[in-house]
Amino acid sequence: MLKSFGLFFCLVIGVLVMSTISCSTQPLDSGYEQSPQFRQGKFQNLDNVSAAGMAKLPKIIWRYLFDKSRPAAPQQPVPLENIDMARLTNTEQAQPEIYRLGHSSLLLNFSGEIWLLDPVFSKRASPVSWMGPERFHPLPFELDKLPKIRGVIISHDHYDHLDKETIAVIADRVEHFVTPLGVGRYLQEWGVEQEKIHQLDWWQGIELGSLSVTATPAQHFSGRGLTDRDETLWASWVLQSKQHKLFFSGDTGYFDGFKTIGDRFGPFDLTILENGAYDKDWAEVHMTPEQTLQAHLDLRGKALMPVHNSTFDLALHAWYEPLERLSELAQAQWVPLVTPVIGQPLPFSELTETTAWWRAVAGFESESPIVFDGEEIAD
Repeated sequence: MLKSFGLFFCLVIGVLVMSTISCSTQPLDSGYEQSPQFRQGKFQNLDNVSAAGMAKLPKIIWRYLFDKSRPAAPQQPVPLENIDMARLTNTEQAQPEIYRLGHSSLLLNFSGEIWLLDPVFSKRASPVSWMGPERFHPLPFELDKLPKIRGVIISHDHYDHLDKETIAVIADRVEHFVTPLGVGRYLQEWGVEQEKIHQLDWWQGIELGSLSVTATPAQHFSGRGLTDRDETLWASWVLQSKQHKLFFSGDTGYFDGFKTIGDRFGPFDLTILENGAYDKDWAEVHMTPEQTLQAHLDLRGKALMPVHNSTFDLALHAWYEPLERLSELAQAQWVPLVTPVIGQPLPFSELTETTAWWRAVAGFESESPIVFDGEEIAD
């Protein structure tokens, strides 16, 4: 029990405290206060929706200790394919492809041009190396063999999406970093050259290499310390190459903005949407599987790849629940659900349904019904 409390305390308190020690560098583009999203001294969501405050913390701690679904982590190894680095650097590779690296970290390969989304490669999603949510699985590659990277896209500043150790290791290999407003100050503090950093407001875009990148709204919040709540912006992202169009949600609650994005940029070949770490006590900032599917439909997506699951214990639900629930919902709506094994190369031309790998890891047979919150979901 003490260990569980320590992990949770690190996540919701220690995660907020540690980074206030640093960040003495002046923020990039200090004029971002002119952004329409910056009101009353803070960045705001479209409908002024805010995340649950500290008042709910005692209740959440109690639920974490006494009302947490099990298993919180896989009891068997998560399947993994080691990435072939020669394949990544092969400019003759005809088909663009995507790799899931764990949690919300992804690698995009456009014929040898490499992009990373929310890369978090540390052992823990935490401000400290000795406590905090630990990875369920190793990385599908050796970090020191990662090739040159055209760009890194960051959705927001939370520790499970922006990792100081990861940035320090990959910075020299990265040509461009693209972030929401204000997030670039962390990169600059950690030694990234200012000319590499591109900060965007919602609806602003930039073309880098073969990719057009546009920041779009999300419903979330930001902060890495007790005193910096909502001082940096959060965003979802539209990624367009000559042949393909992708949407990456970052972290977000469900909101009407998905329909607006779908109207302006859809249809999408692939929507990469958060599906995990949701709960009724923070429903405004993380989607349930039902909302994830609705967001995909609002965006006018073709195939759906769920992320933000299966790597860190960040919520109260069982580790496999997000994928199992969404799988049932997607089948009912005839939505192609893309659930590759960690490290598996997935060509954009083959965005079809992949295997339900989590079922074998969870130790139940396909014909067995699964129960969530008292409601049976039949196979």
